[in-house]
Amino acid sequence: MSKSFSTITNDLSKALGTFRKEAPETMQNFYALSQGAMKAGVLSELDKELIALAIGVTARCDGCIGFHVKALVRLGVTREQLMETLSICTYMGGGPALMYAAEAIRAYEEFTAEK
Repeated sequence: MSKSFSTITNDLSKALGTFRKEAPETMQNFYALSQGAMKAGVLSELDKELIALAIGVTARCDGCIGFHVKALVRLGVTREQLMETLSICTYMGGGPALMYAAEAIRAYEEFTAEK
């Protein structure tokens, strides 16, 4: 059975909610770090999400792929922008990154179908 990135992000969100309740300072600080890093500046929010996705793909993190693809779809990423980013991931990360690039494509197709 194939994994669902919608299910992955929903399940992780619930677990992170528990973590937020039981380790509030850690989660508040992580959220502040996230907000500061992802805020549009010289790089757009879309560019920053593409970078975050690239790191998630090369780190082989399903949750990162799910959350960042979901954000990219919300921001209006084009399929071409996604594919170009995944090409760089494959170049830099080799075969394992290629497998997770395919997972990012699956996530993109899943989240765009939900729109």
